[in-house]
Amino acid sequence: MMNTNDHRPIASYLPNAERYQPDFYKPAGQSGLQLPLVSLGLWHNFGEGDDLFECRNILRKAFDLGITHFDLANNYGPPYGAAEENFGRLFKRDFAGYRDELIISTKAGYDMWAGPYGRGGSRKYLMSSLDQSLKRMGLEYVDIFYHHCPDPRTPLKETVLALADICRQGKALYIGISNYYEVDQMKEMCRLMEHYEVPFVLNQLKYSMFERKAEAQMEFAEEAGYGVIAFSPLAQGLLTDKYLNGIPKDSRAMNPKSYLKSGSITPEKLSQIEELNQIAASRNISLAQMALLWVLRQPAVCSVLAGVSRVKQLEENVKLVGQAPLTLEEQQQIEMILTGAKQQN
Repeated sequence: MMNTNDHRPIASYLPNAERYQPDFYKPAGQSGLQLPLVSLGLWHNFGEGDDLFECRNILRKAFDLGITHFDLANNYGPPYGAAEENFGRLFKRDFAGYRDELIISTKAGYDMWAGPYGRGGSRKYLMSSLDQSLKRMGLEYVDIFYHHCPDPRTPLKETVLALADICRQGKALYIGISNYYEVDQMKEMCRLMEHYEVPFVLNQLKYSMFERKAEAQMEFAEEAGYGVIAFSPLAQGLLTDKYLNGIPKDSRAMNPKSYLKSGSITPEKLSQIEELNQIAASRNISLAQMALLWVLRQPAVCSVLAGVSRVKQLEENVKLVGQAPLTLEEQQQIEMILTGAKQQN
């Protein structure tokens, strides 16, 4: 691997003794699994060539703040597998003694290796991928194993049976799925999960003020008893103060490897961000904190996945705890801004 700068000296880690605050945790659906309202996603910033010294500080700070859930996937990097490998190195150094206090999740579904068995929802791929993930991270099991995306080539029954057997083998404690947006498909998935007695707890969906496809599923999630965990709740950083004065040169939008493209940030979008920030300012909170509160207003949402590149961002995100929920008037104001922008575009 490339130089990751993790050779720099760092003090031994002793976690914050007051890291657990009761109002910071919420059940995943109707299960007994409690998740922090803010979870740490390792999609970005933990790949090859990233600064593991800073990654180590981020993981430490997260745990100190009560963030017990670290979320990965087999293909997080780049390159694929790098985030799991780097996490495994840092876990061994700082967190091995706290394994039972952590929720560690990973996923398989998108392409991971060449050939017909390197992606999808087949029994062959899911079991092979999880074995590889456990080896990269140096773990005996993960707390949550996700099927990362629907696979139209594989019957749902085969996918669910593989997930059931993974739990029975002790390689995962709970099962999740991700990017399953269609309610009819979720109804069948829940039926199969119940039939094969799978401890299914979460659907991980992209959800923010700017991405609302997941809302079609919220009512059913409550009824069926699974939780929704939202990824990209800050819309890849758009819903922060970073873009209040235009597109900065060091932002994700200017990174050619990023999923966020500068061309998608229109003048109308920037105006919308400014209007949303004015509502946040009237509450004396940041735009990011308001955006997270907005996502968490949904009863079915049990946690938001935040990816950060600096410790300061983590500290800001968790300040949403203790904030009063958005009022009905504030929600209506936000909706008017979002609806108006949609009409303009």
